[in-house]
Amino acid sequence: MVCQAAIPFYSRVLETSDLRYGFGLASLDPGTLAAALAEAGVELVRRPSRLATELAGLALAQAGVAVDVARASLGAREEPIAAPNGDKRFADRAWTENPALRAVMEGYLTSARWSKRVLADTDLPEQTRRKADFALDVLLDALSPSNVPFLNPSVVKEAFDTGGHSLLRGLANFVDDLAHRQGRPKQVDSESFVLGETLAATPGRVVFRNELIELLAYEPQTETVFATPVVYSPAWINKYYVLDLAPGRSFVEHAVRAGFTVFAISYRNPDAAMADLRFDDYLRDGLMTAIDQACEITGSPAVNLVAVCMGGALATVALAVLAARGQSSRVASAAVLNSLADFEEPGPVGAFVDEGTIEKIEERNARRGYLPANDMSGTFTLMRGNDLLWNYVVSNWLMGKQPPAFDLLVWNDDGTRLPAAMHSQFLRTCYLENALVTPGAASFDGTPVDLGTIETPLYLLASEKDHIAPWESVYRTTQLVSGPVRFVLASSGHIAGLVQPPGGRSPRYRVASSLPAEPAAWLAGAEQVEESWWEDWVRWAGLHSGEQVAPPELPEGVPAPGTYVRAR
Repeated sequence: MVCQAAIPFYSRVLETSDLRYGFGLASLDPGTLAAALAEAGVELVRRPSRLATELAGLALAQAGVAVDVARASLGAREEPIAAPNGDKRFADRAWTENPALRAVMEGYLTSARWSKRVLADTDLPEQTRRKADFALDVLLDALSPSNVPFLNPSVVKEAFDTGGHSLLRGLANFVDDLAHRQGRPKQVDSESFVLGETLAATPGRVVFRNELIELLAYEPQTETVFATPVVYSPAWINKYYVLDLAPGRSFVEHAVRAGFTVFAISYRNPDAAMADLRFDDYLRDGLMTAIDQACEITGSPAVNLVAVCMGGALATVALAVLAARGQSSRVASAAVLNSLADFEEPGPVGAFVDEGTIEKIEERNARRGYLPANDMSGTFTLMRGNDLLWNYVVSNWLMGKQPPAFDLLVWNDDGTRLPAAMHSQFLRTCYLENALVTPGAASFDGTPVDLGTIETPLYLLASEKDHIAPWESVYRTTQLVSGPVRFVLASSGHIAGLVQPPGGRSPRYRVASSLPAEPAAWLAGAEQVEESWWEDWVRWAGLHSGEQVAPPELPEGVPAPGTYVRAR
């Protein structure tokens, strides 16, 4: 559903939108950003001698820009002293060859780099500095001259080439976004996608439903299947179908065609009536119930788990709880994908989770009973404004273009609410206290958790460019459990790293035969394999899935993707 030429750009957009996904999980308070930037300003003003020195340095740099522009006006062909260095906002050659535009671009870049350097040298607590840095990025992105219609040469050329029609189309796009998207420019053409047809389209049916989940079972596509079924545990901050994305790009479809009986949990989109649901409820009435139902339907005494992000944290807890209850045999193997158990270094998101922030989140969510799906989406978009906001402002509003269709971005925009109690419990237990790594520090459904008791074979996947679950932190799970672990490092980011079908755009992963204590040591000994990790998982899971048997008889039910997934 997306042209191959657009894939590199959208891969980059997905890598940056990982942050929005993660901040949706952490529920960043935007007020703390402004306060942090103000604190940085106060700190700078308190040191007037240093401020004077820095301002003198800025004036000297701007004088250098003036000299460079004057030389360019006289025909000199040197590179700009403040070169854009691959910045796509200034890719048009007019930015460097037109002296007036060159002056504007270099003046902006010089000031932006100066402000970033000054902030980096400010004597602030690390957490405050990181918040201030994000806030400064928001301001600098907004002030870019590429966002000014009469300065952006691409906008001017498009208006000239179309006789002004591009400006009229852009105005129509702006009005539509103002009416339907709270003034945020459309990032993807979602009208080309239909749930059950072009998204979440693998044939299946709902075989169980309670107040929290629908359990989907997929129709067998082989004459025989592995005796042990697969239960897919998704994150519940977005809809489940990231692993059943589209025909040819669906992990579920790939697993079914490889001979696995696959069940998938589709969570209900919570409302205020579910405000008191906790992580314990998602464990008991979600994953544990799904395991029970899959075993009952197939007649298998055990299942294989495939779990993503928050669903991976839930699966890891479930393995420890089952071990404590003497029921480890109920799970034959578990694939935990882009998920943390050790939250000591959770990437950029961790800088924004502290006691004060969590208290504000709890107060806000208590009034509603849940965290809205798009509560912070505007702020998160600004965190990577060049790719997630201003690029679309220029393209959609100033040049009158429409974004192409891309399935992963449609899924990324299909968020769900989070129950207030569960969200608070998850933030405190995992991000704030990092309690899962300490035996007995956390209990769920009345059972203390000790990850060291997990002996279930694990397939642990991380992604090289993951901002939400940094691969080095994912790797630390290998040192927390007692059973065998196959650690695989995929290419790309948190979201795109999951969707790597065989034959796609250069799928690859790294793997090693040993698991040393430090991630860097593992990486030094890892080899790169030029294939999709999906193929590697099929071979690995097949070793834990028993013999080939006739496909199970599935109960009657409404067709997949069911009803819970359609609530927006």
